Amino acid sequence: MLYHLDFHVEYPNMTQGELFNIWSEEADTALQAKQAGVVVDLWKCVGTRRVIAIVDVPTPDTLDQILLDLPIMKKMGQNVHVQVTPLRRYEDFATDVKARLSNN
Repeated sequence: MLYHLDFHVEYPNMTQGELFNIWSEEADTALQAKQAGVVVDLWKCVGTRRVIAIVDVPTPDTLDQILLDLPIMKKMGQNVHVQVTPLRRYEDFATDVKARLSNN
């Protein structure tokens, strides 16, 4: 199942250097997950502390477990806000719409 993840990172009571140390570890984890195929793709939004990811996991439980185990969530999760949106492949949607047309 595909999910769109929208991460917003804040860092009160922390220096930029401390944030970058954690974010560097997070980047390693994210790129390993991309190489493994769990992360379909990742983008860092320019000028903000925002990262967008598309992930492919079998269940919502798996996604929740992955999110809880991320380095950035373990070390500063109270300052990371994640919006999760389940996605449907457009090709599947288009097939469904066409099937519905033929049934009417």
